Amino acid sequence: MSIHKRHNIHVLGRGDVDMIFAHGFGCDQNMWRELTGAFEDRYRIILYDLAGLGGSELSAYDREKYGTLEGHARDLLEILEEVATGPAVFVGHSVGTMIGLLAGIAAPERFREHVMIGPSPCYINDGDYVGGFTRADVESLLEALDSNYLGWASAMAPTIMGAPDRPELGEELTSRFCRNDPDVAKHFARVTFLTDSRAELPKHTARSLILQCSDDVIAPRPVGVYLHRSLPNSTLRVIDNLGHCPHLSAPEAVVDAMRDFLQA
Repeated sequence: MSIHKRHNIHVLGRGDVDMIFAHGFGCDQNMWRELTGAFEDRYRIILYDLAGLGGSELSAYDREKYGTLEGHARDLLEILEEVATGPAVFVGHSVGTMIGLLAGIAAPERFREHVMIGPSPCYINDGDYVGGFTRADVESLLEALDSNYLGWASAMAPTIMGAPDRPELGEELTSRFCRNDPDVAKHFARVTFLTDSRAELPKHTARSLILQCSDDVIAPRPVGVYLHRSLPNSTLRVIDNLGHCPHLSAPEAVVDAMRDFLQA
């Protein structure tokens, strides 16, 4: 099976530099629709779906391979090897940011810069580290997923999206969550919420932009501060926005921040 079919790859844009986008948990490449148009004139845009999600080939989802984020990072490098024309700008959301970080550590020559939207290296509080959730919180979340995935998706997606003045965005995220294969979603959720990538952060030396929302239930403000302190070559920018998906709820602010960073 070709990698294009396996990950539902689409390429657009007219630029000489590649820009590849990696979405977050439960989503797909359509989540980037408000950003890509702003960069098509200067970049060659590569869109793909993470294994098991969106329009990817479900039969290719291997629980052993994707039992850690490294499996997804290997996919990203394979896509760049096959599709990219040179070092790429990586744009990731949520868990997608850590997939990009791991790929960047493994093959730094493949990347020019990293843009991390709503990143978190670890969701669980640990001593002085504030991830936003206790271990009991995460176990309760995973139990709710296991017992009633569709019910969990319907309840949680609007909270994750935020944007109370645009309820249609919460409805869209609910719909995307509910389209996923429940067994794959449960497996990926466990990998996502139990991963701890903090030890890897100092190894990531690429120039990176940390884009954080001012009020984000999934990646609270202390996480962005921790990342900025731990990533050797990073810039932290906070967007005035409620929710975890500013690329949909505040796309103009995200585009402005990205442009400032990439043109600096």
